[in-house]
Amino acid sequence: MCGITGIYSTQIITNLDERIDKMNKSIAHRGPDSGAYSIYNENVALGHRRLSIIDLRELANQPMHSNNTKWHIVFNGEIYNFQEIAAQLSYPFVTDSDTEVILAAVQEKSLEWFLEVANGMFSIALFNSETNDLFIVRDRLGIKPLYYYNDGQHLIFSSEIKGILSSGLVAAEFNELAVDEYLANRYIRSPYTFFTNIYQVPPGSYLTVKSDLSVSETTYWKLPKAFNTATDFNEESIAERFEEELVKAIKYRLISDVPLGTYLSGGVDSSLITAITTLAKKDPVNSYTIGFEELNEFSYAQQIADKYQTVHHELLMQKSDYMNQWERLIGYKDAPLGVPNEIPLAVMSSKLKEKITVVLSGEGADELMGGYGRIFRAPFDFENEKGNQSFYSYLINKYEYVPRKMRDQLITTPTTYREAFDKQIQTEFANTNNEENVFRFFHKYHVKGLLQRVDMTTMQTSVEARVPFLDHKLIEFAYNEIPYDLKLKWISEKAKDDAKLQSADTYSEELDIPKYLLRKISYNYLPEETITRKKVGFPVPLTEWFENLEEMARELLTNCSWLKANALEELISKSSTESRAGQVLWMFLNIELFKKQYFQKEWRW
Repeated sequence: MCGITGIYSTQIITNLDERIDKMNKSIAHRGPDSGAYSIYNENVALGHRRLSIIDLRELANQPMHSNNTKWHIVFNGEIYNFQEIAAQLSYPFVTDSDTEVILAAVQEKSLEWFLEVANGMFSIALFNSETNDLFIVRDRLGIKPLYYYNDGQHLIFSSEIKGILSSGLVAAEFNELAVDEYLANRYIRSPYTFFTNIYQVPPGSYLTVKSDLSVSETTYWKLPKAFNTATDFNEESIAERFEEELVKAIKYRLISDVPLGTYLSGGVDSSLITAITTLAKKDPVNSYTIGFEELNEFSYAQQIADKYQTVHHELLMQKSDYMNQWERLIGYKDAPLGVPNEIPLAVMSSKLKEKITVVLSGEGADELMGGYGRIFRAPFDFENEKGNQSFYSYLINKYEYVPRKMRDQLITTPTTYREAFDKQIQTEFANTNNEENVFRFFHKYHVKGLLQRVDMTTMQTSVEARVPFLDHKLIEFAYNEIPYDLKLKWISEKAKDDAKLQSADTYSEELDIPKYLLRKISYNYLPEETITRKKVGFPVPLTEWFENLEEMARELLTNCSWLKANALEELISKSSTESRAGQVLWMFLNIELFKKQYFQKEWRW
């Protein structure tokens, strides 16, 4: 795991080395083990910060160059099947690194061939010094971040936005269109960011940049076209194959030349990863959990730690610790924090860095198998409620974090992104059944916010997080081979009938079993109590801390430019009556804390 930076200009830049060096230093936390850059033709620079995971020798440092000196690469991520790819090539390798395998594959075959066969998480920049073409590539699901800016004179890219700003060639301009988007979704959907003219490279795509800085975008991967809704199937056979695919995905992510461990919340997803990891590893596995005095799941995590004899670490976080970390972590994310548990996750990552460098995490399990029962049952509830609205409107009302009505009453910023995504997603929903629409929505949109969270919380302390439930082969298997009825299963026909008179808020996990097939295979590894207990998530006691947040709001938001006049008291009042009281106010505070940190300084030099 690493960080990458780069500049491609239409003209010679006399201080290009100083600019790329400052970009590199701004993201040194992503790769503390080494840092370097290369310059080509006085107008192209590639920079790299390395966190050594595979082939720890200096020989594997980057930027790296192909043996025909045509291709040059900086790369952030892991290619889990790099040894299998290397076996298909005749390249004379001089390292044991996955970086060199990318170069070899592109040189001998093509970029398209490599992307077809690669299993991994990555952001890659490849420069061809013969054609002067630059390719910047992002993995299928968007696990690794990649941002870029292009004003026609300079194309600048980095793993983090601060890398782009540190070039000294870009002004930080607050993108007010992102305010409504963030309050709805807790992150900004691709390709946009909180910075005007700085964009995300869309997941599953790459950009081809010519010497005149014209850019073309190529999509190389999409979610499978199929979605299995079969009602006649062999459950045991599918469960057996699903378990094989999951075990394979986890074992791929155990390839490492540095110590490795797992997050262990005590829920079924992290417990299953921990169980399979410990069975596959010879040495004891370090596992980690964190909580608050007011809220924690320590006893459940300890059960799994005891069963699999992990070296278990339990962290208790205080309110003062939480508040003290808040602004610091915004400075790593280059955005408002989206979920309150980003702070304890970051604290836990800092702790685990004392013993390990790679951690396996459970993001993607709920999206894969329908784990958010209240939302994934929306198609069923929609049919039974027989309202006049579209299914899309019905889903969005359940999904968006700060309700639209509340946003419209309180904020001044435009709803341009809302309108564009409404139109786009309604079109995506038009010719597909609603059960399928929900799964695609969560994989295409929701999971990206989780991935921004896990990248920031781990990379800020130089830890690599791996997410086996987002293995693209596992996702393709789930869409193609696992029937919908094995993802969300009614406990009986009577339960299904009873649910017609209720909403998923009350019947989910009572009358049905979300993530049914995942729970089924978990019986091979986990105690029943872990498998059957209700989903909790990762709670942070913000509502209990509401008085502290209210005090901060009166200090920070009184003259806030994006809040309507006299809206602060209304915001505090509405937040205190919302079921998500603390987090609603917390999100508004995040925007202003972020603005103060990034837009009151001059970045250009």
